[in-house]
This record gives sequence, structure tokens and C-alpha cells, in this order.
Amino acid sequence: STMRERKTTDPPNSSTDLSEGKEKLRLKQEVGLISGVSLIAGTMIGSGIFMSPEWVLHHMGNPASSLLIWAACGLLAMFGALSYAELGTIIKESGGEYIYILRIFGSFPAFLFAYTSVILVRPAGLAAVCLSFAEYAVAPFYPGCSPPQVVIKCTAAACILLLTIINCLNVRLATSVMNIFTADKLLALLVIVVGGLVLLAKGQTQSFQNGFQGTTAGIGAVGVAFYQGLWSYDGWNNLNYVTEELKKPEVTLPRAVMIAIPLVTCLYLLVNVSYLAAMTPTELLSSGAVAVTWGDKVLGSWAWLISLSVALSTFGSSNGTFFSGGRVCYIAAREGHMPDILSMAHVRRLTPSPALMFTSMMSLIMIISGNFTSIVNFFSFIAWFFYGMTISGLLYLKIKKPELPRSYKVPIIIPIIVLMAAVYLVLAPIIDQPQTEILYIIAFIVSGIILYFPLVRFKCHPRFLQSITLHLQLFLEVAPTTRDAN
Repeated sequence: STMRERKTTDPPNSSTDLSEGKEKLRLKQEVGLISGVSLIAGTMIGSGIFMSPEWVLHHMGNPASSLLIWAACGLLAMFGALSYAELGTIIKESGGEYIYILRIFGSFPAFLFAYTSVILVRPAGLAAVCLSFAEYAVAPFYPGCSPPQVVIKCTAAACILLLTIINCLNVRLATSVMNIFTADKLLALLVIVVGGLVLLAKGQTQSFQNGFQGTTAGIGAVGVAFYQGLWSYDGWNNLNYVTEELKKPEVTLPRAVMIAIPLVTCLYLLVNVSYLAAMTPTELLSSGAVAVTWGDKVLGSWAWLISLSVALSTFGSSNGTFFSGGRVCYIAAREGHMPDILSMAHVRRLTPSPALMFTSMMSLIMIISGNFTSIVNFFSFIAWFFYGMTISGLLYLKIKKPELPRSYKVPIIIPIIVLMAAVYLVLAPIIDQPQTEILYIIAFIVSGIILYFPLVRFKCHPRFLQSITLHLQLFLEVAPTTRDAN
């Protein structure tokens, strides 16, 4: 009935423990407001805005209603992020949904989230983004034909390995990469926006005449259209994964959210308008890569710039996904829900390198074994299930624990709207168009229940694991960390 206590009693502001005569490691607070905005916007703007518009249009049936979906997705992302900002100022720990579910609901549901996120959702999402990066990166070398799958997969694997090196070397290097690539992708989107405005000024508005004609009304189709749109907004909660690495989190977290998400929403709407100004809805639906088709029509011989920009954009997005995804693994291990080695940081570089390497390894397995055509729907199904659980935790704290100190408060109606949307997004596609793949996801979550009781609840660990952990510690030069227990 009360928020779960932290497992440690580390002093809140000390980075050394003199009584033990040894220095305690903790991740540095190196993420400021600009890096925070870059982490949110840079992760959100990935492959989605260049790939999803045709699918939103396909499910909604016409341009006007598809634009409404894009606006509604932006509003929902904003509401979700504002709700998370309040949670982040109450529970000032890294880990996003995982740490909030753990502190509010306890160990068992938090383990299920960590198990699903670390082994399936995050690596699959990262692999999907890296595969789309690879498709755009190798396309210029195969004019007039599709690149071989082996080339795409090898390029995606190389992308993941490069990201692993960058993120393991230095937090500041990783955030600098994020800032540079965010600036690049904002520039690319601005080129598309300006091109669209020029086309509209010339009178190319035929796509918007009778805009609502043929709108799809099915709840399942609308839900799947939301999934496709929200995939492009995914990353709105990324800053909550690195709360302990934020400078002044109580100020930086809400401000970064209020800058990044409205900026991305406006850009997405204007980019969609630009696509529809350059193409008819039929042309847009038949385009394999909307941004490239737009470039061919509007930029002519300069169209290669769009392919390059999309490749750079998806690389920057995968860096943000990797940066935050590694933190979930690290925090879950620190709480005893993953092997101890994953909770350690490099003794000199102060990066959670074992957790990053594990995330990288799982993503590589996903790339080798899979094709991610339906990843978006299944990723969104799991994500919104746990988003809904997290938001219900915030509502519980607002109603039952109003006395808890918080520097930012969101009006209660906002998390209620997000919770209703989460319930709709989880249930609508199941009720309207049940798919067998969703049963596989549920079976995977159930398998986590079987592992939880012996490994976490009763701590039945084989003896040889301790020896392996010690050898890995020496090899990777890592040591246990302490949390910043605010």
C-alpha cells in the first residue's frame, strides 16, 4: 500500500565512502537541457516519419483523417511525457517505466517489464531501426534493384557495433553524436517542409480536396493507424530512462519535454502536408519509401540528399534508443532482476558497458534471425500495455499520496486521458483483428513468470555464476555502482 523502499541506504550526495575506504562509482550527471531535448527529439525522429505516413493513410483511407491521426498521436505523446515528467520528479531514479512500476507496484510486475523490455522489445526496436538505416545506406550502391538481404543485415550489424563502441567509450561522446545527428535530421525535415510550402504556394492542393471522403471507421483500423503514427513518436519517454544522469532533473525533465515534443509534432504535420502536396494519395500509398519518392519529384538530381539524410536520421535515432535501452538493463540488474554483471560500470569511463554490450548482443541476434515487417504493431502492443500500467501508478500516487514532494504537477485529467488511450490501443486491435503473433507475446510474458520465482523470488543461483561474474569483472574492468538516492 505504500511505495516500495529502496534497497540501498547510500548517502544522498556523497560519491565516496570513507568508512569503507573505497570509492563508489556512479554515472556522471552530464545530460543538460540541450542534450535532453536532443535525446527526446533525436530518438523520436528516426525512420518513422519517412516510412509510416503511407501506412497511416492506408488504414485511415484519406489525407485529412490521416493528418488528424498524426496530430492526435503528437497530443497523446505530449500528455504521456508530461505525466512521466511528474513521475520523474517524485521518483528521481533512472529506468523509466521499470523503476516506476518497481517503486509503486513491487518486484513481480517490474521484473516482467524488465524481462520483456531487455530481451525482446528494446533489442527488436533497435534492430528494426538499424535495418531501416541499412536499407537507406546501401540503396545508392544498388541503383534500380533491391540490395541483397545479407548486405543489409551486415550493415545493420556494423551500425550496432559502432553504437556499442561510442556509448561504451563516453557518455559525453554519445550525447554529442545525438546533438549533431538531431541537428542534421531537423535540417532534412525543414527542407521537406519548405519544399511542400513552395508546392502549396504554386497551387498543388488537389490531395486536400474532399479530404475526408472514404474515411475508415473501424476501431481496429484506427488503432493500427495509431500504432503506425505512434511508432514515429516513440522516444517521448526516453529522458526518464536517464534521470540520474540529468543536470537538475526537476527542471530539465519538464522543460525538455515541453520543447521537444511540440517541435516534433509541428514538423511531422508539416512534413505530411508536404508529402501530400508533392504526391497524390495513390502515389503515396504505392511508395516504398515516401521521403525518397518526394525527393525524386521535388529535388530532381539532388534527391540523393534525402536518402543520405534518412540514413543519418535513423543512425541518430538508433543511438538514442541504444543509449536509453542500455540503461533499462543496467537499472534492472542493479535491483536484482538481471545478472549482477549488468549492473556494473567501467571503472574509468563510468559507462554501463556490460549492459550496453548485452543489449547489443540481443539486437544482433534479432538482426540475424528476423525480418521486422510487423515489429511496429507488436512493439506498440507491449509498450502501451506497460505505459498504461505506469500511468495508473501515477494516478494512484496523485490520489493516495498527494503529500509526496514533487516539483512539477500535471493536471489529473491528462494521465486519465493517456490511460484511456492505452487501454484502447491494447484492446482495439485484439477485439477487431486478433492476430496469432499477439499470443506469442503473451506466452513470452508468461515465461517470465516461470523464471521469476526460482531466480528472483527465491534467489536459486548456480554457484558457477559468481565465478563467471568475477572473471567478467576483471576482463571488462567494471565494478558495482551506487545510485544517486535523491
